[in-house]
Amino acid sequence: MELFKNINADPRTLNSLALAFIGDTIFDLLTRGMILAEGNAPVNTMHKKAKSIVNATSQSKMYAAIEDMLTEEELGVLKRGRNAKSHTSAKNQSIIDYRRATGIEALFGYLYLKGEFERIEQLYKTGLKETRYEKTR
Repeated sequence: MELFKNINADPRTLNSLALAFIGDTIFDLLTRGMILAEGNAPVNTMHKKAKSIVNATSQSKMYAAIEDMLTEEELGVLKRGRNAKSHTSAKNQSIIDYRRATGIEALFGYLYLKGEFERIEQLYKTGLKETRYEKTR
C-alpha cells in the first residue's frame, strides 16, 4: 500500500504537466472505482460510464464547480495547469475545455502527491455533481 501513497516526488518542484500526468491517472482511478462500486456490469457499459466523466468537457464542468472552494494554493495549481503549454491538442474537445481539464488533473496530481486524499475525494464528489452523472445505486 505504501507504493500508492508514497511516491518520492515533491509536488512543489514539478511542473504543471508533470502534475497533470499523475493527476490524470488519479482522476481515472477515482472514476473507475466509483463505477465498480455500483456493482458488476459488462465491461463495455462500465467503460462508457467512465468515458462520460473522464473527458475534457466533464472535467471543465468540474473546474467551474470547484473553483470557488479552493484554497489560494490549490487555485494557483489549478490555474498553472490550465495555462500550461501542452504539445498535444484536444480531440473533439474545445481548447478551453481541454486546458481546464489539464488544470483539474494538475490539481489532483498535486493533492495526491501531498497525500491529501480526503481533499481529492471532496473535490471530486463536488465536481461530479456538475457532470450530471447518475449513479445506478
